[in-house]
Amino acid sequence: MRSQLLILVWAYHCGITLGVLRTIGGVRRGTEGISGLYGVDVLLRRSKRGWAWNQFYLMEEYTGDSLQYVGKLHSDQDPGDGSVRYVLIGDGAGDIFTIDPRSGDIHAVKRLDREERASYTLRARAVSNKTGRSLEDWTNFTIKIHDINDNEPKFTKAVYTASVPEMSDVGTSVLAVTANDADDLSYGNSARVVYSILEGQPYFSVEPHTGIIRTALSNMNRENREHYQVVIQAKDMAGQMGGLSGTTTVSITLSDVNDNPPRFPQGMYQFNVPETAAPGSTVGVVHATDADIGKNAEMDYKIISMEGQDVFNISTNKATQEGVITLIKPLDYESKKTYTIRIQVENRYLDPRFLVMVPFHDTAMVKIIVEDVNEPPAFQRLAYVMEVSENAPVGTIIGSVRAVDPDNNRIEVHFTKHYPGQEQYRTFTHLDKLACSYFNDLNQVSRVPVYVRVLDVNDNPPSFAAVYETFVCENAKPGQMIQTISATDPDNPIGGHRFSFRLAPEASIKANFTVRDNNNTTAMVLTLRNGYSRLQRSSYLVPVVISDNGSPILSSTNTLTVRVCSCDRDGNMKLCSTDALALTAGLSTGALVAILLCVIILLMIVVLFTALRRQRKKEPLIISKEDVRDNVVSYNDEGGGEEDTQAFDIGTLRNPEAVEETKQRRDIIPETMYPPLRRPHPVKARDNADVRDFISQRLQDNDGDPTAPPYDSLATYAYEGNGSVAESLSSLESLTSDAEQDYNYLSEWGPRFKKLADMYGGDESDKDS
Repeated sequence: MRSQLLILVWAYHCGITLGVLRTIGGVRRGTEGISGLYGVDVLLRRSKRGWAWNQFYLMEEYTGDSLQYVGKLHSDQDPGDGSVRYVLIGDGAGDIFTIDPRSGDIHAVKRLDREERASYTLRARAVSNKTGRSLEDWTNFTIKIHDINDNEPKFTKAVYTASVPEMSDVGTSVLAVTANDADDLSYGNSARVVYSILEGQPYFSVEPHTGIIRTALSNMNRENREHYQVVIQAKDMAGQMGGLSGTTTVSITLSDVNDNPPRFPQGMYQFNVPETAAPGSTVGVVHATDADIGKNAEMDYKIISMEGQDVFNISTNKATQEGVITLIKPLDYESKKTYTIRIQVENRYLDPRFLVMVPFHDTAMVKIIVEDVNEPPAFQRLAYVMEVSENAPVGTIIGSVRAVDPDNNRIEVHFTKHYPGQEQYRTFTHLDKLACSYFNDLNQVSRVPVYVRVLDVNDNPPSFAAVYETFVCENAKPGQMIQTISATDPDNPIGGHRFSFRLAPEASIKANFTVRDNNNTTAMVLTLRNGYSRLQRSSYLVPVVISDNGSPILSSTNTLTVRVCSCDRDGNMKLCSTDALALTAGLSTGALVAILLCVIILLMIVVLFTALRRQRKKEPLIISKEDVRDNVVSYNDEGGGEEDTQAFDIGTLRNPEAVEETKQRRDIIPETMYPPLRRPHPVKARDNADVRDFISQRLQDNDGDPTAPPYDSLATYAYEGNGSVAESLSSLESLTSDAEQDYNYLSEWGPRFKKLADMYGGDESDKDS
């Protein structure tokens, strides 16, 4: 007998099937119905596997005390002695769902919520405890959670805001609200929501299934009521008893439309304005009312009567929507005392739907009273222009002005000059402005400008317009233009200046230049010779006669100075001075500069070379040992330096007076072998003719030496020593300080020793400076 799997299917009080059992490997061939447990039909179908099933059903939100039973697994190979073990894996196995391994009973150990998870997929098999081998293959099955009505509908917004135009037709859509139910829409009516209105009737309604809010009352006027609060309810179970519900509030505002025309609060307005009011000043303000708001309340004002349209204007103040009446031109009380005008107001933006209901404009009358004011005198013209010649005598009548007082008061006229700081009358070549003032008895003043044009009289001769620096090239050709001249004249004729130019008659004989008039207030100066020479004449004076076109015609003679210059091929001036003629030699300025630089460089090279040669070939101080000036002993061996204290005492250089007289030098014969010589006085040295002749000769040689440097130098003379009449010039036995010696005698030796006298013979203060 083939294996059979028995699954117990339980039905609870709600009458919902928990499982569907299928047996595999039927008892007999074919398929036939078998009445199962609890009246559940069991289908037997032949198959190769030993067990199989589709799905189980389980109710959510179980509230019983015991574990919620799901179903039972049983293999036909289970003898019932505990040798078969049932295994369950998959979603929630061991956590949510447990199985008794011996009996195969499946229970739910937790409370399930379909809204969290609607189904669970698990796998089961039967295993032999003895061998550990599977008696049945793994098979999948599904546990579905049946929904119950445990969630109320929830709106997507807690508060909705909407608007609808006022005066809308019935059924106009306002807003659509939406509520969602978390229950299963495919199972029962738990998620079937129906909308209803709790507050807001009879003004609005809601469609039960769509949640669309519509207007339910016609001609709702914003001016009467603007805001509405509507409460909408959403109920599940298709609105039946026991269903859950949720609510939301919808704030609906009626938007404005232009359904109200503007209206004047009164039919007549009256304003007073003085006759002296200036154009552009405000006469009065009118205001029309409109129940609408925003752009539907914007208004335009206009004057519709013929009277006053050319005197007054009315415009709209955009901020206050008031009509402002302003003055266009001046008023005259004596001419017209009152104005009555009709004004109209209308909306700027009209709604065609309401034009047939009422006229969307209104009119009113405005009476404007002109107030009399004592006015100043009025001139017949806004300005006066008069003319007078600049040489007119005092007392000449140049014109007249006239003024009239509208109030017939006595008037006086005064002239005020508009030239600050000028107390007396002056004449100018431009307009001379006067202010003419009239005064009446009440000191009302009016002014008008009077322009006096001073006419010019030709009393100034013309002259050159500028100081010309004219030159002519030595290689100029006849008829060559060297200068364009023009003229100026302080006078200001009406037709403008026109000058004529010509060469003076006295210069026409043997003329070197000529003048050609260009007939445009300018002239050209042309050459008449072929070539000019700077050596013969460096400049020419050309007299030019200039005449104007005034009445009477005035003229003057102006002299043009023309210099003769050296020019290049293009006619550009190079040199105009005759003193530099010999230096140029036909060379340009750049060439002369280059030559001069070359000469300076050559001189510097020669001087440097000569100085180096003299330094190399300088004669020795003592040519021969047998020279009469052999009192200076020469040694060919090198001394011991400062460490050789026996050969030379360095202390002698530091303090000659401190030399030990008993100490003798080894390199010379002791001075004790010779009698001391008395040092002669410097005056005697100057009296010695030999010394004087020698020094003079050497001075002349050095002064006449062309290779000597051009600066002061110190010449060395080989005539010195104890045997000299001038005594020794050595500093070995001199005083230790230069300040203790007297060099003033150097100034007595003549101009050739002036440099030494300035260096050593001055006072201590001079040396420091």
